[in-house]
Amino acid sequence: MKQLKNFGLLTPALWVSILAVLLLGIGPLISRSASQRETIYIILQVVVLAASLNILLGYTGYVSFGHIVFFGLGGYTGLYLISAQNWPLWSAVLAGGLSSALLAFLLGKAILRLRGAYFALATIGINEAVRAFVNNFDPFGGPVGMTLNFKVYDGYGGAANALWMTYYVLLVMALAVIFLNFAIKNSKFGLGLMAIRENEDAAEVMGVVTPNAKTWALVLSAILPGMIGTLFFFKNGNIEPGDAFRLDYSIEMLVIVMLGGQGSVLGPILGAVGYEGMRNFLLTSPIFKNIQLSVAGMLLLVIVLFIPAGAVGWLRKHFPALKRVLV
Repeated sequence: MKQLKNFGLLTPALWVSILAVLLLGIGPLISRSASQRETIYIILQVVVLAASLNILLGYTGYVSFGHIVFFGLGGYTGLYLISAQNWPLWSAVLAGGLSSALLAFLLGKAILRLRGAYFALATIGINEAVRAFVNNFDPFGGPVGMTLNFKVYDGYGGAANALWMTYYVLLVMALAVIFLNFAIKNSKFGLGLMAIRENEDAAEVMGVVTPNAKTWALVLSAILPGMIGTLFFFKNGNIEPGDAFRLDYSIEMLVIVMLGGQGSVLGPILGAVGYEGMRNFLLTSPIFKNIQLSVAGMLLLVIVLFIPAGAVGWLRKHFPALKRVLV
């Protein structure tokens, strides 16, 4: 029990976040509804992507507009290995995560010495550069992408069973990213990242090796997006450059992290649920369906101006009794 307490595993905030993910993900498992499964799948995927971005944005304060590049690269790597090399899904998912981690490591060494707007602009350029490369890379299918042979799903009990299987795996990944965020936030490494966020020059004076810390933060934030990229496009059966490297999806991830509360463990979950609820309303509304991204941009502006700490920060401020469960 003492060891669990030392590692922070008895902290109420951790279990509130885990319970929130479980309550979100358990519905389709009980109802066995395919439509509910697909709806919750998207929300859980957004939770993983936003919580992964939170490791970089929330803890180091570095804004990335191109974080979706890891999702796309992982998807392409994994689907290529499945379709062209006959790799099993599990190995391909791992390879997708590792390929994204490798790209993040190389990028960290190259561009994380930039700060502020310069870094943000560089991330946009990286995403567009990788998309252009993939668009002209014949082994990945060029501009038409890749499509899986339907027989691939026979090894997983058929296409219907494969859809449920990917859902189970995604739910586990959502729980894993919550543990990862909590572990980083409560570690010496995480304290170094938060010192960088507050004042990078002061962090260096205090002994934080900022280039290495930022690079490893980027690597950790890239692994799970690469893995779920493989999972998502395996589930869909095809991948194209336009779908894999959507810049607007990166912007939505920023909105979600800031809406929920950057630098918090529960924030990406609250942000994902809130934003996806709003997004579904907008897409089904005859009035607002064509201005979804405009609303997202306006929402980001409102958050920055009026609730910069997001939903978690607002709740902690107005309901002090919740501070123990909201981190």
